Amino acid sequence: MRLRSLVTVVVLGLPLLAFAQRRPITEKDLFDFVWVGDMQMSPTGSKVAFVQTTVAADHSGYETSLYVLDIANAGATPVRLTMGTHDSSPRWSPDGTHLAFLRAVEKEGKFAPPQLYLTAAEPKASAIRLTDLPKGASVPQWSPDGTVLTVLSDTPQDTAKAKLYAAKKGRATGDEAHVSDVRIVNREVYRLNGEGNLDPTFVPQLYMVSMPKADGSQDAPWQLTGGPYAVEEYVWRPGSSWILYTSQHVDEPYYETVPHNALIGFQVKPGGAHPAGVVPTQFTVEMPFEIRGLAPSQDGVHLAFHAQAFPIAPAPAVSHQESDLFVVDLAEKKDTLSASAPRDLTGGKGFEMGGGVGGDNTAPRGGGRPAIVWSGDGKQLLDVGGSQGSALLLGVDVSDGSINKLSARKQAVLNFVASKDARSVIALISNPIMIGDMFRIDPTVAPGGPKAGTPAATAGNQTQLTHMNDALFAKLDLQMPENLHVTPTVKPEDIPYVSIDTFVQLPPQFDKTKKYPAILNVHGGPHASYGWVFDHEMLWMAAKGYVTIYPNPRGSTTYGQHFANVIENNYPGDDFHDLMDTVDAVVAKGWADPDRLGVTGGSGGGLLTDWTVTQTDRFKAGVAQRDIVDAAAWWYTADIGEFRQYWWPEAPFASQAHLDVYKAHSPLTFINNVKTPMMFILGDADYRTPPTAGGEVFFRALKYKKIPTVMVRFPRESHELSRSGEPWHRIERLDNIMGWFDKYLMGRCEPQYEVAPTCTAAE
Repeated sequence: MRLRSLVTVVVLGLPLLAFAQRRPITEKDLFDFVWVGDMQMSPTGSKVAFVQTTVAADHSGYETSLYVLDIANAGATPVRLTMGTHDSSPRWSPDGTHLAFLRAVEKEGKFAPPQLYLTAAEPKASAIRLTDLPKGASVPQWSPDGTVLTVLSDTPQDTAKAKLYAAKKGRATGDEAHVSDVRIVNREVYRLNGEGNLDPTFVPQLYMVSMPKADGSQDAPWQLTGGPYAVEEYVWRPGSSWILYTSQHVDEPYYETVPHNALIGFQVKPGGAHPAGVVPTQFTVEMPFEIRGLAPSQDGVHLAFHAQAFPIAPAPAVSHQESDLFVVDLAEKKDTLSASAPRDLTGGKGFEMGGGVGGDNTAPRGGGRPAIVWSGDGKQLLDVGGSQGSALLLGVDVSDGSINKLSARKQAVLNFVASKDARSVIALISNPIMIGDMFRIDPTVAPGGPKAGTPAATAGNQTQLTHMNDALFAKLDLQMPENLHVTPTVKPEDIPYVSIDTFVQLPPQFDKTKKYPAILNVHGGPHASYGWVFDHEMLWMAAKGYVTIYPNPRGSTTYGQHFANVIENNYPGDDFHDLMDTVDAVVAKGWADPDRLGVTGGSGGGLLTDWTVTQTDRFKAGVAQRDIVDAAAWWYTADIGEFRQYWWPEAPFASQAHLDVYKAHSPLTFINNVKTPMMFILGDADYRTPPTAGGEVFFRALKYKKIPTVMVRFPRESHELSRSGEPWHRIERLDNIMGWFDKYLMGRCEPQYEVAPTCTAAE
């Protein structure tokens, strides 16, 4: 009897022991993450080429290589195709035998601009370089007949001046060899977050690249477009010699009431010698809005794209317009094209087409965006749409715009590719405990809930093909977040029938009898959305012992156009009350200690963090990241000029009434209310929310008021610090956020934040 009892204890203890071996996620687990980026399906529909992104061995940056997955072979694993560390943008040749791609090569410790390369579509094949363009190449595409490739490359607006400059620089001596580094700025947008200072004398233009000849020689790239205006996007029209592209033929588009561009086209013959000069335009249609994501039907008769149909004056402006899926019909006659008026297929249906929700761990380099895919018969379009915190794969009927949901909720389709008949679909899917893996989706089967005994990401019509992070995640104790729907208490009539969708990440091994310190984590935008996608930050905060609350207050996207726009001219405002309602709901659950609350957020969430501590002293610590404290100062200094009406009136100096609105919605106005110890996470190269309009200002004011405050400055980092910053910086960002909360919510010693430390790290 005693032996039998011992056996029972041992057997029952095995799964408990295995579970106990799982550990909480750490900040440094990011070093071992593997990401899937850009994806492309082969013409036969049997293989998928993709970018795999990892952290470099020295943790200083990211490496990207090309892999191929044989989806026709059940159980196949990805095979590495290229040995480069900065390879991206794989593009299959029409016959499926080769892949063109971009590669950046290191020279003298720095990576040169990426150039176009070609390799056979088999492992260990050697790659040959096809371009040596001064500013590099981007956006490679094959011609329909597979004889040439096209790329974009930054090009001088005035080619003649560029040639004279190059000649002078090459042979001049003395004073004539001097090249000025002084910049003359005459455009409102003169720098861009993540790119630095802009040179408007260079704009992207199209080039045609020939294949090497039998003797190894190659024609120089042929510049197809030129002039002062950039080629934004382009696409070859299937089965033809037409190239269609978009361009904004406006010198200063920030003065336009509604963003718009033109669809332009010309014909080019790939064969034969390259003639001199650019190709004359044969087709131009001015669009009433800015179109993107060009997708021609397989017969070339239709063109789909995304656009935001912002109201045109005198209609009232809105701060957010849902992205819809549009179609135009193309007709060719006597070497000319014509296009019908755009037809909106998804307007008013509540989907953010072409996007959805984004966590903090999409591929930090080498990523791709989902393309619109036509079915072979031209009757249906496949697209991604954001809805209520999920990103769904959708089938849209071209005739009537009816929508069929092809993937399950409570996950995010980050990207997808499909065969020519659109019956074989491979999607990159993420959820709160999975960074992103490839799944086969059967569009003929309705999506269902998770199958019994399978991972949460495996739903009724999707089958997992890759397991990029399984080895690491098998060691981690990860749980899906709780999902609360909180009834707003302030002006609920403004958002009728909509609750505040709230995600709550509980600490591992959560004990319902205990009350935990809690962190309110506010998303930016403000027109953005948290959702059913992987967020390392939320899991890490929970792993450190904090109940982590991340809601979608009014102003968030994926909940309908009205819900997003209700904050216009009142931001921050009632969205703050929604945030507090979610905190109260979690406290009422008994999960959070009301005396140990912290608040943080980035960008628009940083603004709301600053606003929150001016409106309430319930939070014992705050961490504002890439924030705004002075709305007027931000208007003057941000890289994106808010010349059009968005969340506040137009120019703050236009009238005293305008300035009053800016002040009324600036945390700086209420600085004397602040009692909360504050940390500011700032990127020195952040031009989207410059520190001089944000954390620097509050830091100085709070130091004057003798309220505990610190700045944590990140050299070289832009507004993208938390998503694609240097790996070590991303780790140190998390460490400092948690160090501040540990100090004020956990009572731990953090001497680095004190001028005269009262404790030591050893204590």
